[in-house]
Formats: sequence, structure tokens, C-alpha cells
Amino acid sequence: MREPSRVRSLWIVMVLTCFSRVWSQPSQTHVRLEPRAVIEKRLKSVRTDNAAREQLIDTWLKESGCEKGNLSEQTARVGLPPNVICVLPGESDAVIVVGAHTDHVSRAGDGVVDNWTGASLLPSLLFSLAGEKRRHTFVFIGFTSEEKGMVGSEYYVEHMMPDQRTRVQAMVNLDSLGLTPTKVWTSHSDKVLLDALASVARAEKLPATSANVDDLGSTDSESFARERIPRITLHSVTQETIHILHSSDDRLTAIKMDDFWDSYRLIAQYLAYLDEVLPLHAAEQAPQSH
Repeated sequence: MREPSRVRSLWIVMVLTCFSRVWSQPSQTHVRLEPRAVIEKRLKSVRTDNAAREQLIDTWLKESGCEKGNLSEQTARVGLPPNVICVLPGESDAVIVVGAHTDHVSRAGDGVVDNWTGASLLPSLLFSLAGEKRRHTFVFIGFTSEEKGMVGSEYYVEHMMPDQRTRVQAMVNLDSLGLTPTKVWTSHSDKVLLDALASVARAEKLPATSANVDDLGSTDSESFARERIPRITLHSVTQETIHILHSSDDRLTAIKMDDFWDSYRLIAQYLAYLDEVLPLHAAEQAPQSH
């Protein structure tokens, strides 16, 4: 997460499932999961050099099934590593973007939490969704230089053509996972996406709690929000763990592997469910509550 000039308090709200509407249960949603050993191995393969981090994500996306013609790099600023982009084609050109920034603050720890946790999951989520045909096209992006002012995500959004923007039905942002069970930045997430997350968490019996981080900084989802693209940010930061970000404590030892594994399972199921319930065109209505 990008750090503001001042870091103040964190507001923990409530268990997410307490306030959302009830959607149809995602009982028919199917995803394949990477073995837990793969998830942990990738997390433990963290590099401190930002360019090396992006190269690893590129390699793992290929290994996870991203075909050569669907994998690309996008230079956002000369001298910085590029955005790494993998397109998983669906049955329509409606798009769900899944993003995580790959860089970290070099002066502070190893950047495992912020945000190797999010970036290292991108290839595994690709693997999970590629097992079956999907209605939506999924675009997985490892964003460069979020810590320098969301350089990668802003460039990506600014260089989308108008018709491309209208095809993006949601942006799911992963930033700083594994400190605690999955949290969601409710005040900066769209209600339809929140409701869907609650439905999946309930069905999978996995925790999802609201934790607003308005005073902690910003993140790549906000580049999409400025274009009125629905977005949601998943994280794991609490009042007790906030000190770890951008500090020498941001190391592998800060991660709770059980929580990180549960976050992967929840997010994989969540993305598959979004593929089922989100519209294929901006003019379509979201599913009605029951």
C-alpha cells in the first residue's frame, strides 16, 4: 500500500457477512486449487529487487498456463520495471481485472506482506480460473511502482481506450495479505462486489471482515475508481499489524500461513463467482437479491 504523509488510525468495522444482502449461493462455482506447498513456495521465493520480483511473476504466469500471445509487458515509465499483464480469454469481451503491485519500499524490510503476498498469488489465481471456461475475460496485472504513486495502475487505466473501460466490470485488488484472516476495504469497495464476497465467504465458511484503511494510504484500485470502474481491495491489515507495513518487520516471519492459504482459497472462489454473477455489458442489471 502506498504510504501517505501521515499515518493515523485504522478503523475496524464489522464482520462482512453481517450487513450484506443475500445472493444466490455459489454452490455451482468450481475452481481448481494449487497445492498449498506451491502457494507457500512462491511466497518464500521473495526477492528484494523490484525488477527480479516482476521477472518471477512473469515466469510463474507462463508456468500457470498464460499463453505466449496473452502475456505482455507495459512500460509505464522509463527506468522502472514494466507492468506484467496476462489475459485469460473468456466467452465474452467483458473484463474482470485482478491486480496486485509487485514493488516494495526498499528501505523497509523485504516487502513480503506489502505486497509480495498479493503479487505471488496472481499466477495461482490464473491457474485456478483457467481450469474451466469463463464468461468473462480475466486480466491479471502485476502493477509496477505502486509505492511511487500508483505509477503502473494509473498508466494502465489512462491508456485504456474508452470502449475498453466500459468493458471492465470489476477490478479486484490484492494488497498486503496473510497477516490476519482476509479483510476488505469496505469504504473503498463497491457494494455489489462486497455482497458477492460475503456470499462466497458464507458458502465456503471462510472469514471475511471489514477493515477500512483510509488513513493508511492508497492502493491501485483507486486508479480504476477514478474512472468509475467498480473495485474492491482485499488485504489483512489491522490496528495490531499496521506497524509492519513499510518497516523492517515486513518479512516472511510476519505471515500466518494458515490465513494466507485461506485468503487464496477465498479469492479463487470469489473470482469464479464474480464470473457467474456480474453482467457481460454495462447496461445489464446485477442479479436481484433474494
